[in-house]
Amino acid sequence: MTIVVETIAALRAQVRAWRAEGLKVALVPTMGALHDGHVSLMRAALERADRCVVSIFVNPRQFAPTEDLDKYPRQLALDLDRLEKAGVHLAFTPGVEEVYPQGFATSISVGGPSAGLETDFRPAFFDGVATVVGKLFIQSEPDLAVFGEKDYQQLCVVKKLVQDLNLPLEIVGSPTIRDSEGLAMSSRNAYLSAQELEIARRLNKILRKAASALEGGADEAVTMAAARQDVLEAGFDAVDYVAARQSDTLAPWQRDTDGRVLVAARLGKTRLIDNVEISAS
Repeated sequence: MTIVVETIAALRAQVRAWRAEGLKVALVPTMGALHDGHVSLMRAALERADRCVVSIFVNPRQFAPTEDLDKYPRQLALDLDRLEKAGVHLAFTPGVEEVYPQGFATSISVGGPSAGLETDFRPAFFDGVATVVGKLFIQSEPDLAVFGEKDYQQLCVVKKLVQDLNLPLEIVGSPTIRDSEGLAMSSRNAYLSAQELEIARRLNKILRKAASALEGGADEAVTMAAARQDVLEAGFDAVDYVAARQSDTLAPWQRDTDGRVLVAARLGKTRLIDNVEISAS
């Protein structure tokens, strides 16, 4: 049965009890509205650890004033049922005041892989992510934490955070889970109409076409411009970015190195992100 706790003190007490027994603990941070992509992260955690902790917290510090904090899907009862079925051992479901008490005045800022891409359009996003993730690591003291590769820039930022602050845990990146048409699983997919869903499912195909062209020696600038045009012609309303980056640092991609093609595009009221690998081999 999944234990549910709402306070940091209760979370720490349970995790420390497990660690006193010599058990390995994994953390999966989420904002809830759980789907099969989240479940894949839990499975990855359970394969690597004796106990799995899942946090469910819609983090206000990573939303800009113009973004969808109030509308972000919240379905705690359904989420807890899903955790139970997945075999998760503990759910941490704090309120905002538990995470950010009155007078909270600290922020974590990570440079390097946070530069550009998402930051060009959401300047405060990664400071909000790094702050809440840093707090979760300190609060839960896990041996490892699992993040999805769909949010690839976020994964790179979290790895850099752990490296630079010498935090004693391993960060595991788990492959993106997609539907039968290749659309990356996302809580925000729930916003899409049937017509928008059909359009959204074209995004990954466009990225794979671009990655294949780069692997075949195509010019990067020409390929990225073509990919941007393909996204618009598929029916998206706007493209925030489509870019090739090195897979470890997110610095500009260099030919004959492993990389990623990353995209953020807007469709109606929904903003979708995705990425695919560029293989150097």
